[in-house]
This record gives sequence, C-alpha cells and structure tokens, in this order.
Amino acid sequence: MSETTDAVTNDRRETTPDQAAQTRAKARSIKPLALLWPYVKRHIGLVFVAAIFLVVSTMAALSIPALFGQAVDAGRGGTSGPDLLETIDQYFLYVLIAAVLMGVLSALRFYFVSRFGERVAADLRTDLYKKLLSLSPRFHADIRSGEAVSRLTADVTLIETFLGSTASLATRTILSTVGAIAMMLVTNWQLGGTLLLMIPLAILPVLIIGRIIRGASNRAQSRLAEAGADASEALDAIELVQAYGQEERRRKSFTEAAEAVFKAALSRITARAFMILAVSIMLLGGMVGILWLGARAVATGNMTPGELTQMILYAFYAGSGFSMLAEAWGEVMRAAGASDRASEILKETPEIRSPEAPAPLAAPSHGHLVFDRIAFAYDRADLPALQDFSLDVKPGEFVALVGPSGAGKSTVFRLALRLFDPQAGRITVDGVSSTETEPALWRSLFAYAPQESALFTGTARENIAFGSVGPVSDDQLIKAAKMAEAWSFLEEKGGLDTHIGQKGRSLSGGQRQRIALARALVREAPILLLDEATSALDSESERLVQKAISTAAEGRTTLVIAHRLSTIRRADRILVMDRGGIVEQGTHDALVAQGGLYARLAEMQFAAQAAE
Repeated sequence: MSETTDAVTNDRRETTPDQAAQTRAKARSIKPLALLWPYVKRHIGLVFVAAIFLVVSTMAALSIPALFGQAVDAGRGGTSGPDLLETIDQYFLYVLIAAVLMGVLSALRFYFVSRFGERVAADLRTDLYKKLLSLSPRFHADIRSGEAVSRLTADVTLIETFLGSTASLATRTILSTVGAIAMMLVTNWQLGGTLLLMIPLAILPVLIIGRIIRGASNRAQSRLAEAGADASEALDAIELVQAYGQEERRRKSFTEAAEAVFKAALSRITARAFMILAVSIMLLGGMVGILWLGARAVATGNMTPGELTQMILYAFYAGSGFSMLAEAWGEVMRAAGASDRASEILKETPEIRSPEAPAPLAAPSHGHLVFDRIAFAYDRADLPALQDFSLDVKPGEFVALVGPSGAGKSTVFRLALRLFDPQAGRITVDGVSSTETEPALWRSLFAYAPQESALFTGTARENIAFGSVGPVSDDQLIKAAKMAEAWSFLEEKGGLDTHIGQKGRSLSGGQRQRIALARALVREAPILLLDEATSALDSESERLVQKAISTAAEGRTTLVIAHRLSTIRRADRILVMDRGGIVEQGTHDALVAQGGLYARLAEMQFAAQAAE
C-alpha cells in the first residue's frame, strides 16, 4: 500500500499565523476545562460525598485557632489553681478532638476525591482511545503515533492530578482562607481588614503569570509528545536503525527533543517561581503588618493575648492558603492545557460515519461487489488515485489487480474496506451501498491480508483469532493456519501458544505473512482481499500459499493484488490498472496475446525468473 502513503502523509497540518494567535488566546483562559464537565456529571455522587467531607474537615480545622485563643485566655477570668489547669486541659482536649476529626475527615476526603479523579481519568482515556480508533487513516497520517499516545497518558495524567488532588486542594484552601479571614474580621475587624486589602495585590500576579504558565505548559507537553514520538519511531525500527548505523544520529535527535522539553518546562518553572515569590512577599508583608498592629493592640489593652494568638493562627491559615492557591493555579493552567489538547481529539469528526438509519445487509451475503464510476483523490491538491473507475465482481469470482506502482490498486482495497469514501460514485455489496450501512457491519463482509503483515505482540493464537468476527475454537484456528501453510512452523515452535515476539519479530518475513493470511482466512467472510499475499515468500512457500489461496477462494469473492504474476495465472479475470483506471482486462493467456501492458510486465517478470 506504499502508493497511498505519500498521498496521505503529504496532508500535514501546518501552523498558520491565525492558528498561532488562537493558541495564544487559549493560553489565557481555563475554558478548556469545560471538557471535563460531562465526566464530572457522570460521577456527581462521588463529588457530593467528597464535598461534604471537605467542608466538615475545613470547619474542624478553622475551629482549632479559636480553641487555642480561648485556652490562652482561660486565666483572664479570675480562675486560678486546679480549676485553671482543668479549664486549659479541657480546651486542649477540644483542640485534640478537632485535630483528630480533621485528620479522619481529610483522609475520607482524600479517598473520595482521588477515586473520583482516577475514575474520570479512566473514562477520558477510554473515550480518547475510542475516538482515535474511529478516526480515519487520513487523521492518523497527520499525527505521530507517539503524540497520540502522549495525549492518552501524559495529558490525561495531568487532568487526573487536577481532579484528584489540585481541585480538592484549591477548594479546601479557598474555604479555609475565606473562613480564616472571616474569623479575623469577627475577632478584630481592623486587623482582618488589613489582610483583606492585601488580597487583590496577591491575586494580581497569580492571574498575570498564570497565563504565561499555561502557554509554557502547552509547549512543554507538545515537546514531550514530539520526543516520545521520535523515540517510538526509532525503537519500532531498531533493526533498521542499527543496520544503517544511525544510533548516534537518532540519539542526537532525541537529545535535541529532550532539551526542547527541558527549555519549555524551564519557562513554566521560572514563571511559577516568580508567581510564588510575588505572592509570598505580599502576603508575608501583610502578616508582619498584622503582627505589628496586634502586638500594639495587646500592649494598649485593646486585644487579649488569646485573641492575638487566634489572629496569628488565622493569618497563617490565610497566608499559607494564598501561597497554596498560587501553586494550585499553576496546576490548573497545566490541566487546562492538557484538556485543550485532549479536546482537539474528542472534537474531531470521524470521516467515516454511520448513517442515521443504517440499512441491513443481505443475510447470507453473496459477495457481489460493485464499484460504480468511482472518483477518488487523497487530497484536493493531488492527482486522482481513481477516476471513473467501475468494476463488477460476481459472487465467487477470482479477480486479480496488476499494474505499476501508483496505479490505484491499493486504493481499490481501501475504498472497498471503507477506510475512505469516494468523492463520486458508489460501492455496493449485494446492492447495498457502503455509505448506507454501519462501517463495522460493512467491514464484516471482508477478510483482508495486507502487504505489510502487521502483527501484534502476543501468541499465534491471539494474532490469528484477531481476524474472527466472534468466538472461534482452536480447531478453526488450526484449520486456518494449515490453509495458510503456517501450521508446519507453528507446530514446531509450540503451536497456537507460540510467542511471536514484539510485532512478530521472532518470525521471518514469510512466516509473518502466513500468519497474516491465516488471520484473514479464519474470518470466513464472503469477500477476500489479498494484497501481495506472497510477496515475502520463497518459491516453495509461494507455491504452497498459492494452493492455499485457491482453496480459500472457493465459494468466496476474491480480489488479489500481485506483482508476482504466477500467483494470479488461474484468476477468472485479471485487471490491468494504470493511472487510476482499468486499461486492460481478461485472462492471463488473453492478455499476453494482446501484447499490451500486461504482456510487457509478464515478459519482464518471467525473463527475470528464468535468469535466476
């Protein structure tokens, strides 16, 4: 399918000045966090329970300074001796009870909030992965696989931290800070008002620098995704990297990407450090002023020592609360950036969609496949991959597609599988159009063995069973493996339980292709699509697989793409394609007799085989 790769990947997304301006504008708000509201609503019960524990634990925490103040002033009412000690003991017992209660309630709050954050993260990851699976090959050609994985992992982890920790911490801090200021105003409105006047000055740097933090966080996450994608590509092709001696070049490339991540993160860290510095100076200055005024008030008799103790503790609550809010705001900005990146995927509209009223398919299907005047291009700027292409494949017919690279052969398969929809024309099976039914139901009509035999890490059983529509027995798997001439080597290695290594790398190229063929055969679909099914096989294996294909094609509509013309000599019909259209068709002997493009291809290939 290499003919389509360049056509798809050329449609890369480039950042325009308008897009850059939009990105900067997004970095100034927390609106992307609205993405999380539907997930919050799903688990509103957990939020409600956590909120109760949060409020009650904050109230318990706010009672401690008042109880301390009353304990300090216990001796001012004329009480002395044992009664004084008993009163002091009583107040400190209350303090201990409040502290224990606060600890228990805080632990419960932590449990429910953390559980809520993990639940939302799991739901969001699931939805992101579901959306990624639903998006067309065109989208996946525009985004590196490592970047997509980064959005599933790193970005969602930031969101989970925000919901499971930061949001709760910020809410608790706001409640305790507001409560502390309120208690300060009740205790001594002059001193409480002094701290209240400092709040706007403390919030200002948080709002200004917070915007910078979000922009820097977005850049850091993007650089991290790029570095991960770069490493993933190199490790996936490690044999090629080592064979060409490119280890040092790839290392330097990753080092540059890692340095870019570091620099972007450093910008965020620097901005947060300045924010913490500004908030700390302003709030600590306010607290020093309160202590100074409070000490003078005690000296002049306008305030009791207990009230001053109470004011100091509440001032500490308020001051530390603002410092924690400054920290939390930085995390909020990071979560907003991560939500923005996640929402980009969730807002993507799948190119291939199910109609509102899907049409049922014939049961059982006869496999009558028709392409009716198809026109298709991968991108508007590209030349058409197919133009005015029509093909009627009768049930049970064996049709082969041949032609030079770029002729449109693989595009026929992609459209048949509805990985793309044509810009004009229609594709039908048994009279039902591909766009009239559900994509998954449509694709269940096809068994497909690609040229690049993509296997998954695991056992032979898992890889062959991957092609089945429903539950499948070991006997069925073995039957498919035998038909694909894969059972002989699998039986020697351990049968269906044979571990084939990461992406099948413990197998040879031919063995991987035979596993891929078995995966297609176990599907037992009415239409079989084979793209270069024998391209990686030696002569003996090719002969055996040709026999397997002949057996598998019995009773099925079969389309085969082949450069090795020996594979398709028995085809009922051979279509010769060039520049997106059919230029010749007929049997092997008839096409050779015509002396056209097929005859030239056959002459060159069979001459090359004779020379070997």
